[in-house]
Amino acid sequence: MSSERRGIAGAGNWIIDHVYICDRWPREETLSNVLEESRGTGGAPYNGLVDLAKFDEPGPGRKAGPRIPLEAIGLTGRDADGEFIRRNMAELGVDAAALSTTGAAPTSYTLVIVAKETGRRTFFHNRGANAHFGPEHVPVDKIKARLVHLAYLLLLDRMDEPDEQFGTVAARLLKRLQDAGIETSIDVVSEDSQRFPRIVKPALKYADYAILNELEAGRTPGRDLKPNDKPDPKAIRAAAEELLHLGVKRLVCIHMPEGGYVRTADGQELWQPSLQLPPGYIRGGAGAGDAFCAGMLYGIHEQWDLVRSLKLAVAAATVCLADPTCTASMCSLERTMQLTAKFPYQASVF
Repeated sequence: MSSERRGIAGAGNWIIDHVYICDRWPREETLSNVLEESRGTGGAPYNGLVDLAKFDEPGPGRKAGPRIPLEAIGLTGRDADGEFIRRNMAELGVDAAALSTTGAAPTSYTLVIVAKETGRRTFFHNRGANAHFGPEHVPVDKIKARLVHLAYLLLLDRMDEPDEQFGTVAARLLKRLQDAGIETSIDVVSEDSQRFPRIVKPALKYADYAILNELEAGRTPGRDLKPNDKPDPKAIRAAAEELLHLGVKRLVCIHMPEGGYVRTADGQELWQPSLQLPPGYIRGGAGAGDAFCAGMLYGIHEQWDLVRSLKLAVAAATVCLADPTCTASMCSLERTMQLTAKFPYQASVF
């Protein structure tokens, strides 16, 4: 890795979430009333870069100073949603030179329907421009960042295509990034399918970091990490070890509502419980996983120890839960970490 490199780039899914809070989930051919609506961010690169930019905003007792440079890599349509994304990146100071456009499809979007009476969310997703995002849209020779986070595997049609030599197109791209002296991180969409071994395993060989939730981390090696809906420490540890054995070079992180677990290539491990939250605090969970990931990436980039990194990741996920959208509630590093003093941690499962 070049000592001159600094910064984090997010590559992959760029999505606009159109969120509608309705009074109830209707039966087919019946009516439900929309009570609130909003437009929010979606996709790991988009959510993560917004979160990282907000971490670096000046907070109480912290003056503005050098920020972690951030780069956006992806593909949007030539439409209002795509322009919204670019304006948002400009406002946050994110370099969007590698955020390309296409006339072949609209900017990817998701209709998020939230039933107010239950809080349950239903998603109607248009893959849009993300389905056309390929390796030619990733300017490896122009990336200045030290680390590129590629996500979501299983939701990037062209990146998920087979490659005779590397297994998948994404795996070949990750190898190119590593050869250029860039660290790589991956995340996966929580898909209910049997595609995980075929698409995720090849990418593990060229990932420095894999930050996955319990379903994704379990499906890849074929393990159930939460039998009876309770975290199984032995299964979690075994899955992380197997993911490292499959090729992840530095660190595997597995997160879930109960907390986060890290296992490193040199044998270090740590479980960090999540925070106990009062009734009514949680208004949505759509971006909590990406917020957790942003916290881990921040700590990795800043070379924090595992304890500090995981505490930020858990706190960031907690901040995200306070709003129905993926990033609207995110805030400065100082305000985020204040939650660790405000709320107690849950009991450890390890």
